[in-house]
Amino acid sequence: MRKLIDKLYREANLTDSELLDLITNISSQDREYLFECARNKAREKYSHNVYLRGLIEISSYCKNDCYYCGLRASNKCAERYRLDKSQILECCKTGYELGLRTFVLQGGEDMHYTDEILVDIISTIRKSYPDCAITLSLGEKSVTSYQKYFDAGANRYLLRHEAYSSDLYSKLHPKNLNIETRLDCLKNLKQIGFQTGCGFMVGAPYQTYEHIVKDLRFIKDFQPEMVGIGPFLPHSDTPFGEEQAGSVYLTLTLLAVVRLLVPTVLLPATTALSTASEDGLVLGVRAGANVVMPNLSPVDNRKKYELYNNKLYSNAESAQAKAELEKRIKSIGYEVVEARGDAK
Repeated sequence: MRKLIDKLYREANLTDSELLDLITNISSQDREYLFECARNKAREKYSHNVYLRGLIEISSYCKNDCYYCGLRASNKCAERYRLDKSQILECCKTGYELGLRTFVLQGGEDMHYTDEILVDIISTIRKSYPDCAITLSLGEKSVTSYQKYFDAGANRYLLRHEAYSSDLYSKLHPKNLNIETRLDCLKNLKQIGFQTGCGFMVGAPYQTYEHIVKDLRFIKDFQPEMVGIGPFLPHSDTPFGEEQAGSVYLTLTLLAVVRLLVPTVLLPATTALSTASEDGLVLGVRAGANVVMPNLSPVDNRKKYELYNNKLYSNAESAQAKAELEKRIKSIGYEVVEARGDAK
């Protein structure tokens, strides 16, 4: 197994059969070696730096009905809210004063936010904070819309591909959504010039190791600047509410594999990972992650943005949360960097 890990470290690639062997048969001892290799590769590219992204969850409304998501349109129990421009700008102000230099605007596919509204918000943030990166995570849009956001000043776009295999994608989403459209969106984003992020859930219902290998192959071929990977966590008000959560250790293994497949990737230790494991943030960084995302959303809204049950959220003020993040990251030999943290 170590020969496979060494090859992955050296060549940033494995065959599909080798990837399958690695993720299905890795021992706990070899997994630690894999994590060590991933940390070394991250340090080669980014030293001991960990970058902060200020997360602003702008809306819990969504027009889609994905089977795994607590924000799905048919969930009548979900608490809905949306932030207006002034609230979003106040979140940015708080983040900037804390030293954050990337703002992530994330939300369901909420048709309230027309292109005109979003362009106004993006351009105002750009003018107010010219030294900051603006990341969007607002779902599938037309190429025209994406271009407008880019022209207004957005730099990055996160759009998880969720499942590269069409058969699995169709089991996680209603019929009006398909992987071909999702992949077209990702291609359009990259062609426009966005730093582009994809990703998937680990341990989603119906997912097999073979599906995961296809996801890894797509990531290798697509060469995204960012990859978001977290364990599947069920929400009780969805069709998958009784399903088992995804494995933390498999998630960490895949974080390390992605770090070695795409050495320059910006790789977050996700909120889902921290929800699944009390030490998720530290474990993620030790597996090769180099991004963490403190929440800048208004405290009263954080619990309402419930993609899955028991989502980790803090009632502490953002300054306290950032201080705790820095303390934990420094305890394992890394430094929180107050910089945009663009992909190398």
